[in-house]
Amino acid sequence: MENRKLVIGYIGNGKSTNRYHLPFVLNRPDTLRVKMIYQRNLAKQDWTRIEGVTYTDDLEKILHDPEIDVLVVTTATAAHYPLAKKVLEAGKNCVVEKPFATNAEEAAELFRLAKEKGVMVQCYQNRRFDSDFLTAQKVLSSGRLGELYEVNMNYDYYRAYVPEGAESFRKDEAFLYTHACHTVDQVLAWFGRPLEVRSDVRQLLGKGRMNDYFDLDFFYEGFKVSVKSSYFRAKARPSFELYGRRGCFVKETEDRQEADLKKFYLPAGHPDFGLDLPEHYGTLTWYDEAGNYHEEKVPSEKGDYARYYDALYETLLNGALPLVTEEETMEQMRILAEAGKELC
Repeated sequence: MENRKLVIGYIGNGKSTNRYHLPFVLNRPDTLRVKMIYQRNLAKQDWTRIEGVTYTDDLEKILHDPEIDVLVVTTATAAHYPLAKKVLEAGKNCVVEKPFATNAEEAAELFRLAKEKGVMVQCYQNRRFDSDFLTAQKVLSSGRLGELYEVNMNYDYYRAYVPEGAESFRKDEAFLYTHACHTVDQVLAWFGRPLEVRSDVRQLLGKGRMNDYFDLDFFYEGFKVSVKSSYFRAKARPSFELYGRRGCFVKETEDRQEADLKKFYLPAGHPDFGLDLPEHYGTLTWYDEAGNYHEEKVPSEKGDYARYYDALYETLLNGALPLVTEEETMEQMRILAEAGKELC
C-alpha cells in the first residue's frame, strides 16, 4: 500500500516559495505533494508554473480545500500574521516563513489560536540544515575542542548598493528581522535560551535609512556566542569560529545551497547540489591529552533544506514533536524586539 503523502498548499508565489521551498518539496515525491498555490495576481507570472499544481487567486478556495494538510505562508513579512491567522481560523495547520511575525504579541496570538483550533503553527527554520551549521555541530560533538569558550557566527555581504538605495525605514523589513532570524534560531536550537543577550544594531547610513548591521552577543554558562552581520564587508568573516580549551574550528565559507539555487541548479537530479568541495572544508586545530598538536580538514556535512519538510511530515502524519518549538520562536521574537528598540 502506498504511503500517505503530506498535501501542501502555498499562500504566496514569489521568490520564497519558488526558491526556498518548492525545489526541496518537489525532491520528496514519495512523501510530499503540492496541490495548490495562491497568488493574488495570477496575470503576473515571474516563475514557471508547476505541472499538476492548481494556481488560484481565490484565498477562500485554498483555505478550505479539504485535502490540504498544511498551508505555508511565504508572503512579505507584514502579511505573515493576518494570513496565518486566517489559516488557523480555517482549521488548517500552518507554517510561516521567517520572520514569524513583526512582534512577540502577534506571535503569541498565533500560538494561542492554534491551540484553540487544535492545529499546529510553526516557523520555517530551514537554516537548521545549513551545511556549515551542521558541520560546526559535528565538530563540537566530537569533544576535540574541549570545554567550549566562544562561538562566532558571521553572515556577511558586500552589497553597498542595497542600503544606499533605501531612503526609508520599516521595522518589518529591517536587516535584523529578515536575516538575524536565521542565525538567532541556530543559536537557540543549538544551546537553548541564553542567560543574557546584548546587542549593537545600527543604521550605518543614518536614521531613517536601512538597518544594515547587527551584532548580538548571547551569554551562556561559561561561554559566549556572537552573531554578526553587515552589508559593508568587502571580505566576509569566517562563517563559523569555535574556540575551546583544547582547540578551535574555523569554517571560512557558508552553506552553498543558496548559491546553487540562485543559478537554478536544483536538488532534483543533481546529487552534488549544495555540496562543499575540499577547498571549502573547515580546519580543526587541536591538542590531544598528551599535548600533541593536530591540524586537519573536516569534510562538510551535507546541507538539505528538505529535512525541514521531513520533520514536518513526521509531526503532522506520525505525531512527532515539532522541529521548531513555540518556546524557541517566542524567545527569538523577544530577542529581536529588544535588539531593535533603537531602530528608527
